[in-house]
Amino acid sequence: MGTDAIPEDVRRVIAAHIDSVAQLEALLLLRSDPAREWDAGAVAERLYIAASVAMTVLAELSTRGFLTASARPSPRYRYRPEDERLARAADLLDAAYRDQLVEVTNLIHAKSPPAVQRFADAFVVRKEK
Repeated sequence: MGTDAIPEDVRRVIAAHIDSVAQLEALLLLRSDPAREWDAGAVAERLYIAASVAMTVLAELSTRGFLTASARPSPRYRYRPEDERLARAADLLDAAYRDQLVEVTNLIHAKSPPAVQRFADAFVVRKEK
């Protein structure tokens, strides 16, 4: 089964919100226990990633509206989507990742990194108005 089997709504969520598997797994980890506050070290330990990567991933998910961050000496994050649309997006990602782990992972890896995409977009020829 290829990435074509992934529902279109899941494809759109990944395209709009998810840049890496670590980011997706952090989102689903925090979603699994919305009452808990997580710091980068705890997320890093659970996902087997570097604390610096976890810190970046959590900050990105917070900026995108999936998590809230509390201000302490080191930030702590909690799953709390800012609206129902993002909560529904996380639900779709959770179901797709459980059912189609390899396909979802391949789709994320197939995405261009944002910096590369911005560079490529700079060369898109646009019609003058």
